[in-house]
Amino acid sequence: MHPWVGAGPQDRRRLLEELGREEISDLFATLPGEIRIDGLDLPPAEDEEGLRRFFASVAEENTSLSGVPSFLGAGVYDHIRPALVDSVLSRAEFFTSYTPYQPEISQGTLQALYEYQTMMCRLTGMEVSNASLYDGATALVEAALFAHRVKRGKKRRFVVAETVHPVYRQVLATYAEAVDIEVVMVAPGPDGRVNADALRAAAGDESCGIAVQSPNFLGIVEDLEGIASLASDLGALSIHVVAEALSMALYRAGGFFAFDVVCGEAQSFGIAPGFGGPHLGFFCCSEKNVRQMPGRLCGETVDAEGNRAFCLTLSTREQHIRRAKATSNICSNQGLMALAATVWLEAVGGEGLRELARRNYRAAHELARRIQAECPSWKLVFPESPFFNEFLIVGPRPGSDAVDLLAKEGVLGGVSATRWGGSWEDGLLVAVTEKNTESDLDALVGALGRLG
Repeated sequence: MHPWVGAGPQDRRRLLEELGREEISDLFATLPGEIRIDGLDLPPAEDEEGLRRFFASVAEENTSLSGVPSFLGAGVYDHIRPALVDSVLSRAEFFTSYTPYQPEISQGTLQALYEYQTMMCRLTGMEVSNASLYDGATALVEAALFAHRVKRGKKRRFVVAETVHPVYRQVLATYAEAVDIEVVMVAPGPDGRVNADALRAAAGDESCGIAVQSPNFLGIVEDLEGIASLASDLGALSIHVVAEALSMALYRAGGFFAFDVVCGEAQSFGIAPGFGGPHLGFFCCSEKNVRQMPGRLCGETVDAEGNRAFCLTLSTREQHIRRAKATSNICSNQGLMALAATVWLEAVGGEGLRELARRNYRAAHELARRIQAECPSWKLVFPESPFFNEFLIVGPRPGSDAVDLLAKEGVLGGVSATRWGGSWEDGLLVAVTEKNTESDLDALVGALGRLG
């Protein structure tokens, strides 16, 4: 690869002559003056080392997850990331690749996507997985649109549990309004789980799909088998939303209970927490509805000489076929994030994945036990409900205040449970992963005790 070299003064002059312009500013003459900026108020120029020092000082103002005990979760989780992940991702043939239109020169990319699809199917219990969605929120949106198409547009109601991540629901509401799909929300019962009778009443006979998250936004594991049966009885598609993908290594996903769709967020698989992303949405469905699946599907075949080969088997997005026939307008390739998940899953391995999930479970339950035993001012909101690695606590201070006060104590204690709204109590949503040490647990328990 050749490095990019900017245009010099002579290059710019030749370009302007070709365009018949005197100055670069002439190119913007059609823009109204009030929206044009006449220079920027920047500090004096620095040399390279000076710039490094400046940006290092700015970075030091941030709180790093590696610098303090962190119990942040609520849809983005901090898990181990073997060095192998970044090593593979940084290779130019992967890092610079885009949509693999030409299989003869894209075998590496296609095989990686095929392996990713295979592992996601094994985790979710579904028959087919796609290979490119933005994040968990847009995965839920695509599931709603998918259900509407499968029901041939005859059912325009989509039922979603309130315990689906609030951000996912907000994105769903934005999309649904544009396509005239009615979104009906069902609040959780007193145990933090969605109530089957409430779901049935909300769905009626006019719903194309019913979506629940498990573990849900409050960390609680739902009764997926019962929900799948209920949706089937009502003639609606059942959709299992996952925000913490690692949970599927310990709890069986919707595909094992005859769900029609399992979708959500796979950021836990090798993608570091960041300020808004990148993330990795996944979407798995049954084979009978594969032609309504958004995104692309990579398949295995043989070439003219009988050698194993890979190709794009199905691409139902508007970039590939007539726009009116497309299932989705998703056009960006999230293949690099799918590759990260593939490398991470291969590096961790099946038994390693299960052990990671067990460690998350054990650590979260140990912290919950200690809070109940050592912090009398704080309590679990749903002490009898099963949870994976996240749970909701309430105490003498609102969740939003507790977050700030714990930060002053040197602990990122969790996320305010009502940060994005919700009918539940304003408490602290605490997530525990395998990266939390015994001393981290001590720090949070001690800080909660002092706040109490």
